[in-house]
Amino acid sequence: MADPDEVRQDVARFSLRSSLLTPASAEQAFAVFTGALTDWWVREYTWSGPEALAELGIEPRAGGMLYEIGPYGFRGDWGRVLTWDPPRRLVFTWQLGPDRVPVPDPARASEVEVLFVPEGDGLTRVEVEHRHFDRHGEAAEGYRKALTAGWHELLCRYLATVARTGS
Repeated sequence: MADPDEVRQDVARFSLRSSLLTPASAEQAFAVFTGALTDWWVREYTWSGPEALAELGIEPRAGGMLYEIGPYGFRGDWGRVLTWDPPRRLVFTWQLGPDRVPVPDPARASEVEVLFVPEGDGLTRVEVEHRHFDRHGEAAEGYRKALTAGWHELLCRYLATVARTGS
């Protein structure tokens, strides 16, 4: 895992911003974020759990789904891609509630925006904003706090995966 100090975070009541500098081109950073979720996502953060998780993925298009495939081929959708603009920008809904139950109504879902900003010399700044936690109702602030720690761990693992894959 990457050094935890490499992921910077700023929080507001209903949003979280994280940023990190990756040793990769924007194309590679985007490819690992979107195409290698199973390699860096914390398996305990899935419905299937570490033993039964088969795959995590993002359908590469606006309107595509973020999904998990677990035991017996069961598929659970986590959200929908709103913007697919490789290698610059990805925006998706976060349709999992604080109780880890799916939130079918996108108006009650939070949203994640990921920017891939070239910094020169084969480096890319990745900025992740998870916003609109207020849409999750009364548990919104607690959910934002929990996901602040969750995104920190995820992005440390993501950074380590990018570093292993090279640019």
